[in-house]
Amino acid sequence: MDWRGRRTSRNVEDRRGMRMTGGRGLGIGATVAILLIGAFLGVDVTPFLNGTGSVTTAPAPTGPNRIDDDQEAFVATILAETEQAWGEIFTASRLEYREPSLVLFSGGTTSACGMADAAMGPFYCPGDRKVYLDMDFFRVMEQQLQAGGDFANAYVIAHEIGHHVQNELGTLGEVNTRRQRVGQAESNALSVRIELQADCYAGVWAHAASGRLRVTDDDIRQALATAARIGDDALQRAAGGRVVPDSFTHGTSDQRQRWFFQGYRSGDPNQCDTFGAGRL
Repeated sequence: MDWRGRRTSRNVEDRRGMRMTGGRGLGIGATVAILLIGAFLGVDVTPFLNGTGSVTTAPAPTGPNRIDDDQEAFVATILAETEQAWGEIFTASRLEYREPSLVLFSGGTTSACGMADAAMGPFYCPGDRKVYLDMDFFRVMEQQLQAGGDFANAYVIAHEIGHHVQNELGTLGEVNTRRQRVGQAESNALSVRIELQADCYAGVWAHAASGRLRVTDDDIRQALATAARIGDDALQRAAGGRVVPDSFTHGTSDQRQRWFFQGYRSGDPNQCDTFGAGRL
């Protein structure tokens, strides 16, 4: 993937190095197993929608964002590519795509969904329409899962933007409402369908951006390998426990690979209807 020298997004909010000023966090000392199984690539934010807690930070930066380093340049470039891809897709359907913001932070910060902590992993908050990302998570991906690389990291971002697309289309709010009315097993099953759809949307983005970013077959294999390592079944085995399908919230390795590739192969978000699919 060739991302350097391309347009960068104006919608990156850099809060790295900003000091926490009170309240209580979620515990940065959480184990890697909890980090990866509980939050990887699409944290369930419904427990935070009530806004509990009183953590505050220094004021968010205002004005145009300045690209300060290579990491931020990468994130801003991938975000710009998602803006172009989804903007064109929405326009073709006579819809308006409202661009999300992406917040870079280190350690912890606040969001409209509550505390954003490094131990949560990347996540999308529908309350403020922002993606939250601690760049150190990419190091965890590489060291703990052997799932690093530029395209693997782009897949992380594109997956979270997939949740924003769901929010824009009304899917995310509808499903979260349904989850609050059912038991745990059915709620988990709905979560799996949300996450697999976000994987498929990440594939749709990869299809749309493949020419501009010169995406190669090796890049796609990198994304598929990452998807395989972050399946609920793979993560539960890696954590030394038994595989419990009723506890799955993101889908199996096979499911995550198949839905990402379906989006990539088709380039059509209409092929990402995980809710209408009889078999995931």
